[in-house]
Amino acid sequence: MTKNSDSSISPGDDDERPTIRVPGEDPNTRLHALEARLARLTRPSSPPIDGAPPPSIREQVSSAARDVVDRLSTPVSRETDGNVAHAMRELFSSDYYLRQWARLGMRNRSEEVDEFGLDAVYEERMRPFATFLYEKYFRVDTVGVENIPRNGRCLVVANHSGTLPLDGWMLRTAVRLRHADARDLRWLVEDYVYHLPFAGAFIGRVGGVRACQENAERLLASGSLVAVFPEGVKGIGKLYRERYKLQRFGRGGFIRLCLRTGTPLVPCAIIGAEEASPMLHRDERVSKALGLPYLPVTPTFPLLGPLGLVPAPTKWKIVFGELVSFDGYSPEAADDPVLVGRLADRVRAGIQSMLEAALGERKSVWFG
Repeated sequence: MTKNSDSSISPGDDDERPTIRVPGEDPNTRLHALEARLARLTRPSSPPIDGAPPPSIREQVSSAARDVVDRLSTPVSRETDGNVAHAMRELFSSDYYLRQWARLGMRNRSEEVDEFGLDAVYEERMRPFATFLYEKYFRVDTVGVENIPRNGRCLVVANHSGTLPLDGWMLRTAVRLRHADARDLRWLVEDYVYHLPFAGAFIGRVGGVRACQENAERLLASGSLVAVFPEGVKGIGKLYRERYKLQRFGRGGFIRLCLRTGTPLVPCAIIGAEEASPMLHRDERVSKALGLPYLPVTPTFPLLGPLGLVPAPTKWKIVFGELVSFDGYSPEAADDPVLVGRLADRVRAGIQSMLEAALGERKSVWFG
């Protein structure tokens, strides 16, 4: 490739491919040229004419939709290298949609995104919707938010609930709206969510962080407020008859995190999300073909299709317990599995008691 004052971009050594020349002083023109080149790479059968304006958003979406229909309508035989499960897995994979609609998402993305994926501009745009869910749809009552420190690192440990896990987003909204200092809460998200179409990108852009010890330590080291759900996938995968019965808190990783970093802990109980999307059955056979931990069966899903995933407007209540400090322990205590297990069980029992107390006070699923 030859660089000159024209800022020419050559696609390679193949002389048959046209060369795109982008004026360096116009970033919009450069972006359109790169989009045109990407379109040629992803759709070699119908390359765009060099110099033509980039396709509109309507044309891009229509083209992607036609491609989905073609994939679903094409018969699959034994001679082909794929099958129905493979085709569905591709359609449900994040890579497929990234290939088709990555350009649409990048057009709406701000230039400043933090190291964990939070897009401040996009998150600000979504705040009215989060506030609507918190105040109007779920009508959340928040109790004990003053137990969260006004500054410095802190770990919020909560029960995981809801087939569609909105609890992390609602926790972030509750602290933003009800805390005296409107602290910025980041919550850790299970790894599999980032492989779902759109869900992983959306959660990351509004404040979610991929769950791992390294990310949690980096957040706490910067003095952040972090929420974790030790139940993991088992928490949101509970059947309706098991609602509000806490699952095992893993191996106490959150306790090790607190001991190693000297971080205080605030237990939290979330009530109402279990009834918003009551799971009647877990289908794990079909889910393996789609790359999911399980396929939920609720009174509305999959009967109503994607609309069946919309949660019911149950009334939520979020209760923050008293602050738990680990000042009496040294960082080396994190290597004692007996101590870690005992402390984790103590926190789990405390959250279970908070759940039972809140459920005992509740008179109605819909009105609290």
